[in-house]
Amino acid sequence: MATVLEHTQLPALARGFSLLGSGGGGSTTMLELALAGDEHWPLTLHELDDLDPALPCLGAAFVGSTMLLGERLPGEAPFARLIAAAERWLGHPVPVVCSLEGGGLNGLTPFTLAADRLVVDADLTGRAVPGLDQMSLLVDRVPGVVAACDTGAGGVMLAETGRPIDLERVIRAATIQAGGVGGTVFAGFTVGDLVEHSVHGGTLRALELGTAFLHAASAPLGELATALGGRLLGHGRISAVEPDARDPHVNAIGIDGEGGRVHRIITRSETLAFMTDGRVEASAPTIIVALDTVSRDILEVTDLTLARNVAVLELPAPAWWTQRPERLRHVVPSAYGLADLDGAA
Repeated sequence: MATVLEHTQLPALARGFSLLGSGGGGSTTMLELALAGDEHWPLTLHELDDLDPALPCLGAAFVGSTMLLGERLPGEAPFARLIAAAERWLGHPVPVVCSLEGGGLNGLTPFTLAADRLVVDADLTGRAVPGLDQMSLLVDRVPGVVAACDTGAGGVMLAETGRPIDLERVIRAATIQAGGVGGTVFAGFTVGDLVEHSVHGGTLRALELGTAFLHAASAPLGELATALGGRLLGHGRISAVEPDARDPHVNAIGIDGEGGRVHRIITRSETLAFMTDGRVEASAPTIIVALDTVSRDILEVTDLTLARNVAVLELPAPAWWTQRPERLRHVVPSAYGLADLDGAA
């Protein structure tokens, strides 16, 4: 059954995708502003069962440093050349769009294409992740997937390979050449492929989370966590930010908690784990959310700075990842070289 999304629901939808970012995925502000002025509201969101499974589908996302999007705003139609290249390669139009990444700003990206495509409520991650090889279609080795990306100066690169890490590496290199951030489109799959090989209902989950968050944001922290269907892991003042000796991209954020407890948040581009007194309490793919305890802002990992008072919540992981061990291994901390943090998802 299709859902009609009203303009007034945009803030809740954005807050929900911020929560699903698990500290990553980029700020939703830019796309909120872009969609706020869109003349095509209300927007229709289709469930997979609404659509013919044979319909071709594409996914679109911004890749690279999402922080740069605040300085280098994308053009009016940032995915148009990429979609055109993919459609030329495939030899047919692609009438349906889903989300590549179901957390952070890319949760909103499909709605920028809603004027001329059907938006389906499916995505390839269910939360923010750093690698394109972690997209569900590639994790499940769905054949025929192609990817197109920006290379800078109006250039487009299209790649097709049976080895997922190749797409991650070549698109990452092209994005660096393009200036550090750019658009990417996946195509070559159908609505039917998404039935088994994607996370379902992520947009409606984001809307429910965001609505609950806006209603309960000023409530006591435990009540807020319960309203979101999660739990409060801990809260306190950040007392240390320490890079990991093995990987400078990994930080351990020390928090002085209540009753002498010592909490630690382990981050990379997203939050990977939460510990109390040396014990792992939660780890990816569980969604770990840090909030400013005063403003109740949803924080990204780059916002976790010394002396800030934060609260950390746990939200359930997308079930798609935990259904099979071969899927789960792509998103647990050991996938990032942190094997001692696995097992709390």
